[in-house]
Amino acid sequence: MNKHMLFLAVVVVIAALYPLTLSAYITVGISVLLFAGWATSWNLLGGWAGQLSLGHASFVGLGAYIVAIGASQFGLAPWWSMLIAMAVAGVLAVIWGKLTFGLHGPYFSLSTIAIAEIMRLVAINEGWLTGGASGVFIETLPEPFGIDLFDKTTQYYMALVYAAITIAITILISTRRFGYQLKAVRDNEEAAMAAGIDPTVVKLKAFALSGVLTALGGGIYGIFLSFIEPHIIFNLLLSIQIALTVIIGGRGTIWGPAAGAVLLVVSGEVFRTAFAQANLLVYGVLILVVILVLPRGIVGEYMHKLVRRKYANRA
Repeated sequence: MNKHMLFLAVVVVIAALYPLTLSAYITVGISVLLFAGWATSWNLLGGWAGQLSLGHASFVGLGAYIVAIGASQFGLAPWWSMLIAMAVAGVLAVIWGKLTFGLHGPYFSLSTIAIAEIMRLVAINEGWLTGGASGVFIETLPEPFGIDLFDKTTQYYMALVYAAITIAITILISTRRFGYQLKAVRDNEEAAMAAGIDPTVVKLKAFALSGVLTALGGGIYGIFLSFIEPHIIFNLLLSIQIALTVIIGGRGTIWGPAAGAVLLVVSGEVFRTAFAQANLLVYGVLILVVILVLPRGIVGEYMHKLVRRKYANRA
């Protein structure tokens, strides 16, 4: 078995015990897992393919809204709504990518902000479907096998499965042709083209997969919130938090997004409790220190030193 898969299995088993030992902090655990899943999904595009997106909140909102609208207006079970959300997200990502991958550097990042803002405005103005600025409330959900989907422990395990799926997919990609193509495109598009790789096709695949997985997490987030409001769910701050989680954890690594999620979500909760109104200042200083001291991210720096030590020992 791949060592990363073995490590993932161990982490999942340990994480499964969390509600039994720290039930008072179950919402923190859910937040960590959701951010780990979103960040890992973002990393497929922003880390492995090298395309810095600041609009991934649009996929989160898409998943949350489709689950909420499906339940409140059409009586759809959330698993069907999530499948629809994933399909819509995949199509949106392909169209989005074809429109914007011709842009480079900060221009691509700015375009992702613009498209996310368009989706927020659509959600606000199409009140007949989305509830407009008032949002959508999920009142009832089916109970498969008697399981209450509104129960926080149930939501925790849903988030755990989601995070595990995204990490497992990243592990599989990292050892296959697609993973090497992503690295080649990220490092040097011209060299990748000379090797017979089509950068646009590779990035579109990464964007589609990233959007699909982010929308899946958005659906779980919608159930967790139970109330979906456009100003919150399509917030630029959420997109920035997802990107920062990966940058601090380590872009282009398997475990960096999860490490960043644990650090940022847990520290954010601790600072909110300990420093009250000054928590954002302390939080910002922490992010700045990590970026300055560990420019490759926590896991990125560890992997870099590991590789250097390995080659130094061979020499």
